Amino acid sequence: MTTPGNDEAGASLAEPQVDMQWLIDSDAEGLLDLPEKPKKVTSSDRLERAFLEIVEFRRTQNRIPSSTTREIAERKLGARLDGILADEEKTTALKHLDDFGLLEASEVPVSIDDLLGSDDSDLLGDDSGLLDVSDLPQRRAPEAPDSIEKRKKAEGFEAFESLFKAKHIELADGTYRLIPFPGIRSIEAGNFFVLNGVMLFVAEVGETTFTVLRGKQEQKQRLRVIFENGTESSMYRQSLSIRLHEADGQALARAGHDLTEVGDVDKESGHIYVLRSLSDDPQIAAMQDLYKIGFSRSSVEQRIANAANAPTYLMAQVDIIADYRTYNLKPSALEHLLHRVFSEVRLDITQIDTKGRNYDPSEWFVVPLKVINQAINMIMSGEIVDYEYRATAQQLVERD
Repeated sequence: MTTPGNDEAGASLAEPQVDMQWLIDSDAEGLLDLPEKPKKVTSSDRLERAFLEIVEFRRTQNRIPSSTTREIAERKLGARLDGILADEEKTTALKHLDDFGLLEASEVPVSIDDLLGSDDSDLLGDDSGLLDVSDLPQRRAPEAPDSIEKRKKAEGFEAFESLFKAKHIELADGTYRLIPFPGIRSIEAGNFFVLNGVMLFVAEVGETTFTVLRGKQEQKQRLRVIFENGTESSMYRQSLSIRLHEADGQALARAGHDLTEVGDVDKESGHIYVLRSLSDDPQIAAMQDLYKIGFSRSSVEQRIANAANAPTYLMAQVDIIADYRTYNLKPSALEHLLHRVFSEVRLDITQIDTKGRNYDPSEWFVVPLKVINQAINMIMSGEIVDYEYRATAQQLVERD
């Protein structure tokens, strides 16, 4: 049974009818528009973006980025361009973005006359050209330094002989000491080094020359290197650095000083340190060549004061094996380089801190100390970007 008032009440409580088309048509502000799906970034997009960074460098710097410079950002662009030039598919795909002819291949000589006529660098002119292969990136046996580089009798050796005798006396009385080769930046006129047991003196560093090779610009400095055995060589600065690295070469430094002077504009950034764990945990104690490589703005002694309670130090005291003072070095760049170079041999272990939390240390590596010292020197000189660590050979090798 119903009453007359019930129908009206029911009508008044019914939901209002909405005209959806009217709402859409009147949406002048686009409030009802669905957001566009973000466009998926393809490998082609990434390649183009990477190449445009190279183009922008060429536009702003008016030169091609070098893959051999100590400037890491430029070196990255130079290496990237080398990779693109070596891939025909990539060069074809990027031609429409090449405003400066970066991808244009050099014309191939069709005759001997063309080859000789195109020898802008005078590589075929004399014994500093074809006969001097010191700049080729070949691997050499450390015990045979003379097998590749060309040496000749040193002119006016009498003027240098007394310098070598004086340095031997200063080494004997402690005025000078031998230190591991610090890297390419230490190769300056007036400095002494030891290569395969033979002392050498950098008598001259030539002017910087620029050579375009496979579409990229390289800078080099030719040296005059005098050896205490009465010979001399005109190898390139980078070639001498490679020899010294490969042969565990040494530099002569005044006692109490680094080899290179630190200028007023240089800013001390901290310390690179190498530590050995004193843990009695059988799993850790049994590992040979286990070292922590890290960076500290404060002294290393302060940094490790609480090592026994810190999982980053494997919850144990540590020995300081090496402590390098660094200048103008970005900690983030150092960490990235170390992690990249030694990623293959990073210690995979989980520690539990004093509060029962899990922690995975990231700066411990299973690698010989000799290789660590070499890597740190190459990091500070900027050369490390061209090298990687091969665990099977237990040595740093040039990257492919």
